[in-house]
Amino acid sequence: MTKVQHSIGLFATLFFFWILLNGTLAVDVFLIGVLVSLAITVLFREGLSFLSEARLVPAAVVATFAYFGFFFKELFWANIRLAAIVLKPSLPIRPGIVKVRTRLKSRMGRLLLANSITLTPGTLTVEMEDEWLYVHWVAVESENIEEATARIVSGFEKHLEAMYG
Repeated sequence: MTKVQHSIGLFATLFFFWILLNGTLAVDVFLIGVLVSLAITVLFREGLSFLSEARLVPAAVVATFAYFGFFFKELFWANIRLAAIVLKPSLPIRPGIVKVRTRLKSRMGRLLLANSITLTPGTLTVEMEDEWLYVHWVAVESENIEEATARIVSGFEKHLEAMYG
């Protein structure tokens, strides 16, 4: 599919949903729909879809389900760990920013990794620079790059690598 065909398809899809959601073909709604759909098509012609760099092979589909399972498990346990920290009268935190490395080459894979880290309580990705991520960690367990990477990144990365490379 050429870029022009992709842009036409994107515009048509956006405009279709605009009309569907508004439920009218009034002139003002129609014109705003055309303008918004056109602006989005022009601004995001390269695509921002999470599928834009995804591998469409059976192993990637399996890895996607495994990723969601891993993410929800980490989400649950991170909530428990953070609640335990907050509920202790001594509030045993050791906040800091740690530098971790990712093996992911895909921009979308790195973005999902950064967002997964941020969505997990107790960690927040504050910057991404090439293969480096800077993560604020409420309870720093290690300042060593390899150990911090193993603790924060490796579990997510294993699945995302199969999904995005």
